[in-house]
Amino acid sequence: MSNKHTTINSQTTYTDQVFKVVHLEGHQILSSEFYDCKFIHCTFAESVFSDCRFVSCTFQGCDLSLIQLPGSTFSATLFEDSKVIGVDWTQADWNAATLGDPISFFNSTLNHATFIGLKLSGIKIKDCIASNVDFRESDLSQSDFSGTDLFDSLFVNTDLTAADLSRARNYQIAPGQNIIKQAKFSLPDAMSLLYNLDIDLIGDA
Repeated sequence: MSNKHTTINSQTTYTDQVFKVVHLEGHQILSSEFYDCKFIHCTFAESVFSDCRFVSCTFQGCDLSLIQLPGSTFSATLFEDSKVIGVDWTQADWNAATLGDPISFFNSTLNHATFIGLKLSGIKIKDCIASNVDFRESDLSQSDFSGTDLFDSLFVNTDLTAADLSRARNYQIAPGQNIIKQAKFSLPDAMSLLYNLDIDLIGDA
């Protein structure tokens, strides 16, 4: 990584750069590209990244609450120990070619996010807080939600084929309304799958 930067400009290409403790709340960044960049303890709350490109980037300990991402693309981008609250991910451009998994989240907060209808097979949302997140109509096959709190998140017509929800908790996933073939669940939280079926559970006499 080369020298640390304290600001980010529009229409600029950054390669192998470190952005440390950058504060750009409410700013607008247009048509910039970031390759193999690292963002450490930066604050981008309520900023707009319009038509930007992120490839093999890492956000560590950052605040990206309420950011907007119209037309931006992501390839192999990691969010770790970060706040990514209230983000509408449907604004981004997911049709562009990506390298590996487009985005991954580890130990981050994603509350009130929207992923409606996105094809994000293989997405990783591990050990996160993801409350009130909308995953309806999404392709989340082979995704990894292990250890994540999914309180009040929405799963309707969601493809969770071969998804890993081991150690995940507080989810409400109706088997009849979602595809959960070969998905992994852990007890006791997996009992919630039974509660969504039209059956009577009878305890031992």
